Amino acid sequence: MDLSALLFAGWAPWLAGALAAAALTFAAFRVRWRMLDPAALNAWMGACVLDLVLWLLRGGLQPGLSFHLLGAALFTLLMGPWLAMLALAAVQLALAAAGHADWRALGLNWLLTALPAVAVTAGMLELARRRLPAHFFVYIFVNGFLAGGASLLAAALCGVLGLGLAGAYPWDALLEEALPYYFLLSWSEAFTTGLLLAVLVVYKPRWVATFDDGRYLGGKPGPG
Repeated sequence: MDLSALLFAGWAPWLAGALAAAALTFAAFRVRWRMLDPAALNAWMGACVLDLVLWLLRGGLQPGLSFHLLGAALFTLLMGPWLAMLALAAVQLALAAAGHADWRALGLNWLLTALPAVAVTAGMLELARRRLPAHFFVYIFVNGFLAGGASLLAAALCGVLGLGLAGAYPWDALLEEALPYYFLLSWSEAFTTGLLLAVLVVYKPRWVATFDDGRYLGGKPGPG
């Protein structure tokens, strides 16, 4: 969902930009920069480039209602929520710099897409850690597949809610015509996130910050 500032009241993009800047500043202070694995950091930068491509592979008929994969759930599981927020902001900045996004709506896009997607993924990860067995399948299926689909659907709901409250489109059009497409797209997000996560934890577990060999594999380290 690529929102345009023209769809909202004049004060909304400014307020959203200020809130997004405050949240990103807070996230930057929460990242333990000196403890980051250099090899993993390089891989995460590569993931940002791939995610940028996913955002460019989009379709849509109306302004603000585009359909593309987010990658937010995978970012959250690879980097942790704080760094994922910053990485998704960097992706959106790159899109705007290349002329594929509205500069004035960057705060709106981040608050209504990246933030809810990361929050849902992080929340499901914490819930799974507390309530579910520490099993490899649980990590892949719940944190990868289910959280991946739920993250995109959460972002879509927030975007639809924002457009509806702004009066950009009629509610019936948003709920009956746009939202079902996002629901279908959430399955693609779920499958992509679960598949990539499974491959990474098997071959490059060091790149997955939220995966713990001792917890999910009984102390048996994977390759890489």
